[in-house]
Amino acid sequence: MKLNWGTGIVIAFGLFMTFILFFVFKVQSNAKYDNELVTENYYQQELKVQGNIDRASNANALVDKVAIEKVSEGIQVAFPKDFNYAAIKGNVSLYRPSNQKLDTEIEISLSSSNLLIPKSNLVGGLWDITVEWEYKGIQYRNKQSVYY
Repeated sequence: MKLNWGTGIVIAFGLFMTFILFFVFKVQSNAKYDNELVTENYYQQELKVQGNIDRASNANALVDKVAIEKVSEGIQVAFPKDFNYAAIKGNVSLYRPSNQKLDTEIEISLSSSNLLIPKSNLVGGLWDITVEWEYKGIQYRNKQSVYY
């Protein structure tokens, strides 16, 4: 049987598609490859989107906004000075995009208008910091990325 160049191209395409599909199925079925979503409860967090938008709007409407900045001692979260810091409640979430095991959450407990996250609690790299807080029944949300 003699093969012409058209038959050879069809056979080459067929072998190439089989090769690619083999590896796609191998990766999808192998448990050692992590195909999970970024967060464990992704769909439950998506249901909270409108509430997050409202809290972020409240935070943006403030004259004296929350400031999240890198300082020599760690990361400092500065709340508005005209607010009574003792009445501020909430938490600070530290999210590490490259390693879920480093994610942490800190409850806000203030002795001044500033909250310091010590550098001993931080590993160098990118941190997504979300501050969800409440003052006099109004909820606020600030989010910022900091490279430490």
